[in-house]
Amino acid sequence: MTSVKPAAASISADRNRNRLALVIVATELGVVFVGAILPTPLYPLFRHAFGFSQVMLTLIYAVYVLGNVAALLLFGRLSDQIGRRNVSLPAIGVGIVSALAFAFAAGTPGLFAARALSGFSTGLASGTATAWIAELYDDRGTASRIAAGANFFGCAAGPLLGGGLAQFAPEPLRLPFFIYLVLLCAVAGATLFAPETVTAPKPLAEVALKPRFGVPQQIWLPFVAPAVAAFATFALIAFYAALIPNLLAESLHQSAPLLAGIVVCELFGIAAVTIVSTGRLGSQAAMLGALVLLLPSVWLLVGAELARSMPLLIVAAALGGVAGGLGYRGSLEVINRIAPADQRSEVVSSYLVACFAGNSLPVIGIGLMAAATSSLIAHITFAAVITALAGIAAATGIKFASAL
Repeated sequence: MTSVKPAAASISADRNRNRLALVIVATELGVVFVGAILPTPLYPLFRHAFGFSQVMLTLIYAVYVLGNVAALLLFGRLSDQIGRRNVSLPAIGVGIVSALAFAFAAGTPGLFAARALSGFSTGLASGTATAWIAELYDDRGTASRIAAGANFFGCAAGPLLGGGLAQFAPEPLRLPFFIYLVLLCAVAGATLFAPETVTAPKPLAEVALKPRFGVPQQIWLPFVAPAVAAFATFALIAFYAALIPNLLAESLHQSAPLLAGIVVCELFGIAAVTIVSTGRLGSQAAMLGALVLLLPSVWLLVGAELARSMPLLIVAAALGGVAGGLGYRGSLEVINRIAPADQRSEVVSSYLVACFAGNSLPVIGIGLMAAATSSLIAHITFAAVITALAGIAAATGIKFASAL
């Protein structure tokens, strides 16, 4: 009996350390994504201060993805080689530089640089932290929900923080980023105490950084369905994150930064709650349910613009949040399940490329079309494209269901 007790105590201590590590890494992931959406309610203020066009605004938003893709393609497998902590800390450091660039931006070039750095930080941290969480928690499905929930809780907090400070505090274009700096420094300190899960990290001299699309041939078919579903889901999310402040101001005549922050927070907050409360729903069912819900959420958004109706916009954001939560959680769950253990960060990073592409390309298209025609025509076209993408993703998911 006396020999069993120390072993049991050791197991209990290991579990407690893993729980603490999960909290630390999930918090890191959430805080990184706070910075991704923090500027959303501030874009109209930046636009007024620096005098740029709506097309320029969409480009500033979308340049974030160049940073994402650079991080994911160049360094997506880096943490598989040198360790999770050794990549997480530099990612947070880039986030700190991004926050400083936002706070001291003197014109559109500064915003482009800040946004690209933010994308690089998020891309580098997200693949690493998602793989880290999967290794700290034995249940891949639960690990996926923890990672996806942390992502969206961070995205929900960002616009609320930015909008609230812009509405009620001084220095609205600087103070939010100074507060974010404090959060980043705190989470960097906490990350030092999370245990490393890569057991045999390589020395830097042996690290391979050659860009490649990190999806092993044997999982190509199962990879297609979650990647397409993620692209469609994040296209809708990007509309809210980039363009809701402009839609509120032009169509509903509501220009308060806090209101824009609340609407975007609603979307991401409902998505986060959906993720953590639908654990019993299978990943395939979650993806298909998300694709079905994308249709009413995007067409209600157009209806809110036509009717100049805030209640319709609130309902559309709620449905979009449920669709976003189910789509991201379900597709990420599949990715974590099919990824080989020694290539997990690389495969997750490749999946995130699809997410971030959906987060940028449609928004750029909307901005260019709105400049050439009108915002309403651009938004109706966007709804039609989302409808088509949802159909393609659903057909792909059903076709390859047996592979999942």
